[in-house]
Amino acid sequence: MSYLIKKVKYCSPVREMHKVTGTLFKAQIFKNILGINEQQLKISRTSSQLSSEKANSYNYVIVGAGSAGCVLANRLSEDPLSTVLLLEAGPKDTLLGSKRLMWKIHMPAALTYNLCDEKYNWYYHTTAQKHMDNRIMYWPRGRVWGGSSSLNAMVYIRGHAEDYNRWSREGAIGWDYEHCLPYFKKAQTHELGSDQYRGGNGPLYVSRGKTNHPLHHAFLEAAQQAGYPFTDDMNGYQQEGFGWMDMTVHQGQRWSTASAYLRPALSRPNLSVAEKTLVTKILFQGTKSIGVEYMKNGQRKKAFASKEVILSGGAINSPQLLMLSGIGNADDLKKLGIPVVCHLPGVGQNLQDHLEVYVQQKCTKPITLYNAQKPVNMVRIGLEWLWKFTGEGATAHLESGGFIRSEPGVPHPDIQFHFLPSQVIDHGRIASTMEAYQVHVGPMRSTSMGWLKLKSADPNDHPIIEPNYMSTERDIWEFRQCVKLTREIFAQKAFEKFRGPEIQPGNHVQSDKEIDAFVRQKADSAYHPSCTCKMGQLSDSTAVVDPQTKVIGVENLRVVDASIMPSVVSGNLNAPTIMIAEKAADIIKGLPSLQEKSVPVYKPKTLESQR
Repeated sequence: MSYLIKKVKYCSPVREMHKVTGTLFKAQIFKNILGINEQQLKISRTSSQLSSEKANSYNYVIVGAGSAGCVLANRLSEDPLSTVLLLEAGPKDTLLGSKRLMWKIHMPAALTYNLCDEKYNWYYHTTAQKHMDNRIMYWPRGRVWGGSSSLNAMVYIRGHAEDYNRWSREGAIGWDYEHCLPYFKKAQTHELGSDQYRGGNGPLYVSRGKTNHPLHHAFLEAAQQAGYPFTDDMNGYQQEGFGWMDMTVHQGQRWSTASAYLRPALSRPNLSVAEKTLVTKILFQGTKSIGVEYMKNGQRKKAFASKEVILSGGAINSPQLLMLSGIGNADDLKKLGIPVVCHLPGVGQNLQDHLEVYVQQKCTKPITLYNAQKPVNMVRIGLEWLWKFTGEGATAHLESGGFIRSEPGVPHPDIQFHFLPSQVIDHGRIASTMEAYQVHVGPMRSTSMGWLKLKSADPNDHPIIEPNYMSTERDIWEFRQCVKLTREIFAQKAFEKFRGPEIQPGNHVQSDKEIDAFVRQKADSAYHPSCTCKMGQLSDSTAVVDPQTKVIGVENLRVVDASIMPSVVSGNLNAPTIMIAEKAADIIKGLPSLQEKSVPVYKPKTLESQR
């Protein structure tokens, strides 16, 4: 009993009340402190996130350090108040800062090495082409600083003035010839000096071949014997005819956009460049682009853009990234489980390219590049180039070419020739087997159009590429003409002392049916994919960007590369892509467009004859 009383004593109500009150008070203080800590933690986390975003925030984020991206990185970072981040999926184009150690890129004659090397190349393939004997076509694209300007054959061709006037009619208002020519000139320093058509102060050095090879002279002479004019500048007043090619080669080295635009800007504190960085998604707040997500060294990261994200990945990667990010045909995106940001059915459509065939002839004299491709001579050529940047390694050897009309009534050239004093087999992946020369020939304004779509929602999966080659009767007819007209040139007197038997197509191929079969078996891409994010008016349901290069239906997002061409130009694409980026840079900066009115352009005296 006393035990119970003692216990009751220790549980006296007053004392217990004080104890409970104290406990509650302490708990409240602890709770308050805890609440403050939680709040501070939240503020700290938010602050950390904001400072992280600030550290990874730039005015402009450019995706792709290729032919267009390097131009934009240079031009946009000219303003010291603008911060620019340039992201490239591939590696640098130098090793330990040296071009010589990356001779496969910078030696012009070594160009076929990288066409066959996945290290600097996306290595794309098309679907089986049903109009070309179900062949799967190989599409090399640059994945390195300079993009495809670090892999291409260095041919500098602008296309015809009427290509740009056609763009304007197709809805790309402000992209006609008089608004584009000044940007070709702004980009260029031509070794022959500036004139009404050539630039003299730009970062892109352009030169003519130096080999003076007798087969190039024979080709140009034969073309004139066949009735075609000589043109002293196919990028100037007169595209039509045959002449010496301009090349993006400077002092014996490939002059890519990485050399011309990116390297001179690298010392600017407001330009950041990251290589081996795969952009996987554009980040949005609603329909406003705010940055990108990317993978680097196996880690997922983000970079933010306070002004704009600019896609310059090219005609395959730019539409692919748009679709991965929810911009494209809504039905296709939903099937892959990709949330739709904007239904834009033109993304990946309107795919255009140039096809070409090689017409090859044996040479009766040992003057082609066949001997130069023997191992001991390759070592000698390589050592001379490494020492002095001179010799047979200092050119891509595509030093002459031409443009003609396929038939009467065609207003400007629609067939292009590149002449090479050598034999190329399977994109250069198989060594030449004999003394031979060849012409690469193909139509410039094919009527066959294709598309590309996502294979999956995985950014590492290559998209499905369907160029739909040779799907029209017009294309089939034009290729017949290409073969017949080339044979006619090769049959001229200028080639008499060099001409051996025809290797390809071969003398057994004569009828239209046989020529068509040869084209189906042997035609290949000239590596000019384009037009998959077509520029046009808002009223055009197939347009992807407007004439200001802004992606339609979203904010703060542009595409600037060959994908925005409304239609493919009549020639190689590197020079036009650089021009597009130069012009877009002024648009982005809010500057009025340059313009040169009434610049004369050659027109045939009559369209009643083919030449």
